[in-house]
Amino acid sequence: MEGAARKFYDSEFDLFKQITDISGKIRPFPKGESRKKACLTALAEIHLKTVTYLPSNPEAIVLDIDYKSGTPMQSAAKAPFLARFKVLHCGIQKLERLGVAAHQQKHTLEADIRFLSRSEDSSICWQAAIFKVGDDVRQDMLALQLMSLMRNIFNSVGLDIRLFPYRVVATGPGCGVIECVPNSKSRDQLGRQTDFGLYEYFLTTYGDENTETLQLARRNFIRSMAAYSVFSFLLQIKDRHNGNIMIDSDGHIVHIDFGFMFESSPGGNLGFEPDFKLSQEMVAIMGGKMEAASFRLFASLCVQAYLAVRPYYKAFIALVSLMLDTHLPCFRGKTIQQFRDRFAPQLSDRDAAKYMMSIIRNCFLNVRSKMYDQLQYIQNEIPY
Repeated sequence: MEGAARKFYDSEFDLFKQITDISGKIRPFPKGESRKKACLTALAEIHLKTVTYLPSNPEAIVLDIDYKSGTPMQSAAKAPFLARFKVLHCGIQKLERLGVAAHQQKHTLEADIRFLSRSEDSSICWQAAIFKVGDDVRQDMLALQLMSLMRNIFNSVGLDIRLFPYRVVATGPGCGVIECVPNSKSRDQLGRQTDFGLYEYFLTTYGDENTETLQLARRNFIRSMAAYSVFSFLLQIKDRHNGNIMIDSDGHIVHIDFGFMFESSPGGNLGFEPDFKLSQEMVAIMGGKMEAASFRLFASLCVQAYLAVRPYYKAFIALVSLMLDTHLPCFRGKTIQQFRDRFAPQLSDRDAAKYMMSIIRNCFLNVRSKMYDQLQYIQNEIPY
């Protein structure tokens, strides 16, 4: 790669290195207002000079930065932060062509934007991303690839349940960019905005039990809850506190941050948390008890999801096996055998369904989920 094309990509890498480096600049500051102020100050020093794009979205030109959006995240040690960008979707080929032309001095950035804004297939929106330093995001990338495979299987068999894989890109050793889930808030954020439990939040947001809007939101919650429960069980996703669980505007639950999975877990890999989180407030939305019709629908969808993915266990294992040589912390020697065992390929569908139901019963209001939430509140002030 030479000439203008090389300059285009060099400027891209340089810009987002500057943005990612903000994480290192704010790390010495204590959590709270001082770190927030340092983040805003560092973000204000970033300037767009030519055509560029978010590493997590190479289909859209970055038009502007929301300089008031810089927000440090929960982690005290590694100081990830969030920022918002105004982007214009135009497609990879058009973006690259404009980027190269800009470095050939054929156009200015403003002229390119005016041209694209008139294009029928272009659209402008705000997109948030989280920038991390000191974290190996390749583990998140693996989890999301497995999630995409699982979602494709659900779609192929006509199973109407929801997973929401988002984009994560490793931009260098120990750093990366994570796309934020649109139109969603973490359970932690909801807890800081109101004293309501999740069921009460659904009632105030979508209406009372007699409204169609609440019933639709509940169905969305159940269908996404079933999908993420099976996903969490098979990958042994841990660290499921309320900062890592999102609710979108339609009532779907969305899990993020897969820093602990397979053989790794917080607290020295003790595997303290249950196979998936099924807390009191989650159960309340689904009828409050195992005998409720909504909860029975959830359990039925979990079983259907588990039976749908079992025939493809070799594809899942092959994808994980490709990453074993990376020595990610989730690999501790028995990953593949334990992963295979959770698919239980030796069981008939009838026995596999019983096995999945036993997992659900074990996770139902499991006291270890509540204890973990209490611990996260004590250590990180994450509401539950």
